Amino acid sequence: MSWGSELWDQFDNLEKHTQWGIEFVEKYTKFVKERSEIETSYAKQIRNLSKKYQPKKTSREEEENKYTSCRAFLTTLNELNDYAGQHEVIAENLTSQIIGELSRYLQDLKTERKTHFHDGRKAQQHIESLWKQLESCKRRFERDCKEADRAQQYFEKMDADINVTKADVEKARQQAQMRHQMAADSKSDYSSYLQKFNQEQNEHYYTVIPNIFQKLQEMEERRIERIGVCMKTFAEVDRQVLPIVGKCLDGMTKAAESIEPKTDSKQVVESYKSGFEPPGDVEFEDYGQAMKRTASETSLSNTREPKEKPGGKSKGKLWPFIKNKNKGSGPEDFSHLPPEQRRKKLQGKIDELNKDIQKEMDQRDALTKMKDVYVKNPQMGDPASVDPRLTEIGQNIEKLQFELQKFEGWLAEVEGRMPSKSDTSRRQSGLYETQNNTSVGNSCAQDRESPDGSYTEEQNSETQVKANTNPVPVPAPAPVPTSSTPEFDDEFDDEETLPTIGTCKALYPFEGHNEGTISVAEGELLYVIEEDKGDGWTRVRRNEDEEGYVPSSYIEVFLETNAKGAMTYI
Repeated sequence: MSWGSELWDQFDNLEKHTQWGIEFVEKYTKFVKERSEIETSYAKQIRNLSKKYQPKKTSREEEENKYTSCRAFLTTLNELNDYAGQHEVIAENLTSQIIGELSRYLQDLKTERKTHFHDGRKAQQHIESLWKQLESCKRRFERDCKEADRAQQYFEKMDADINVTKADVEKARQQAQMRHQMAADSKSDYSSYLQKFNQEQNEHYYTVIPNIFQKLQEMEERRIERIGVCMKTFAEVDRQVLPIVGKCLDGMTKAAESIEPKTDSKQVVESYKSGFEPPGDVEFEDYGQAMKRTASETSLSNTREPKEKPGGKSKGKLWPFIKNKNKGSGPEDFSHLPPEQRRKKLQGKIDELNKDIQKEMDQRDALTKMKDVYVKNPQMGDPASVDPRLTEIGQNIEKLQFELQKFEGWLAEVEGRMPSKSDTSRRQSGLYETQNNTSVGNSCAQDRESPDGSYTEEQNSETQVKANTNPVPVPAPAPVPTSSTPEFDDEFDDEETLPTIGTCKALYPFEGHNEGTISVAEGELLYVIEEDKGDGWTRVRRNEDEEGYVPSSYIEVFLETNAKGAMTYI
């Protein structure tokens, strides 16, 4: 059905309807805009949520990332961030594909509607103007006809009156003829204008107005069609991101399925295992015999044998249960850590140094090739310009290799000290023998703690072990214990005179300013009375009155083959 033929007389209603159509487009555009703002806000909140719970770059967070549940949570956060990105895509597509398009279309629609109704009003004004002219001709014709009738009646009256002169009658007759002529002319004009008006009116209602209304109908149908397309796009924008959203959700599901409780439990062991063996049985101490009693090597603390010490100092006997109050990063060789944890830290440092060395070597190889190219093709560059960088890289490699050797030495030291199961079984079996045959001599050969209070167990050796004779230049001594650990003088207060278990030669001079240490000169020969227990210190004696600790890396040790615990650590 056509608006032109069916609604030819509904100009005002069509004007109202098309105005409502424009307002509807504006309302839908506003709706999509608000939906886009909601998507943007939602995406922002999701991103902020994901960012808020992202692990910080701290050692604590790095440790947590070792667990499968924490890694799964991190994956979930990353997938959630990608999920938020898809909502941003929805907002962007709504803005570009619907809001922008409808905004431009609205401007065109308003312009087109204004043009059509302007033409319609112009046509309406034209036909109204013709109607007014027709009415004017009609009234003039009517007036002329009336005037002609009055003139005719006056002439007839004058002609019948015998008292009127012939001249007056002639004058009346001429006046009547003139009026009749005027009436005839008016009739002719009216007839002609009426015919013209009918043609214009017919064209107006059957051609001009239908064409205008047809254009308005087409405009309105295009508007409705455009709204339909936008509504379809509104749904398609969501449907387009569904595959990626599905992948994000699949990633979250896969991350959740990757959680392995057993693996996390194993990681707890890997993270906190100290490498120490549990203490053995406490040996029987016979108070009925008059003898010098010493602390058991397996006692958890010296509270089992209370003894007043000068200055009221006391110390624990079992290293793993002593809390280190130092909050710093600890010494470079990680000697403040238990053996197992120290080994892992050293291994990680070695791997890091190896990566750095490989990186520097790759740079050196690349620069060497560049220099060869410059030598063969001088126009491409000066070969000498590469030399400073090559020298710098060479120095960096030497420094890194020196650091690597240092950490490898510490790693070998730790791996050599870590007890095996056979060592543990021998130690425990020896404890039972000691319980049945206690003597002063045996108690003197028991384990003693090192200067920093660390716990060590016995290790037997059937052959003399010689220390490394090619040490690196003047290594740094192990850190001296702080106030949070036992003092050196406590050790001497606890123990009686220890037997000599070997000799040593000082490779470097050591000042020995700290309490409990002893100064030595390079090349000086001393007696070893207690070997290194894993803390980097060896107890030596110069004479009966002078003894103390020196760094194990500063001396070359020669132990007696029959000495208990004859094992060398440098």
